[in-house]
Amino acid sequence: MKRFFDLVLALIATSILFIPIVFTALFVKLTSKGPALYWSDRVGKNNHIFRMPKFRSMKVDTPAVATHLLEDPKSMLTPIGDFLRKSSLDELPQLWSILMGDMSFVGPRPALFNQDDLIELRTEEGVHELLPGLTGWAQINGRDELPIPQKVALDVEYMKQESFWFDLRILWYTFLKVLRRDGVSH
Repeated sequence: MKRFFDLVLALIATSILFIPIVFTALFVKLTSKGPALYWSDRVGKNNHIFRMPKFRSMKVDTPAVATHLLEDPKSMLTPIGDFLRKSSLDELPQLWSILMGDMSFVGPRPALFNQDDLIELRTEEGVHELLPGLTGWAQINGRDELPIPQKVALDVEYMKQESFWFDLRILWYTFLKVLRRDGVSH
């Protein structure tokens, strides 16, 4: 049921958001050097590595680490990077990952391949058995502002309550958070 919901919603979202996706890609290309998309190695279900696309919001030479680990993340942003992140437009290409089955709309956000502390804690708690999501319980309860143990505790809470109705609730709260630009620190 969840996979069917993801496929149908991803196809609808892609068709509705096609024009904004094209314009965002153009703006990224026109305002900075490099490709419009940034493909990062992410940790998926059962710790399988997959390639996840995002619109590039950082300069091409930015190290492949979690943003909070950068000395001065704001200095690494492209001219429209801050807007892309705060509006969550940088996440739109992840519809591709949902269509390919690497992600779901709702689940724990996929860790970067080198976030060993997050990967280890999720594996200890069994969270690694979930398909990662475009949004999740941790995202609507703090997003970038949460320390890793708190994120994982929220992922565990999601895992225990996972249901179609809980996913719909998370999607609704995500929509509200994106409108208000809550929880984005860089």
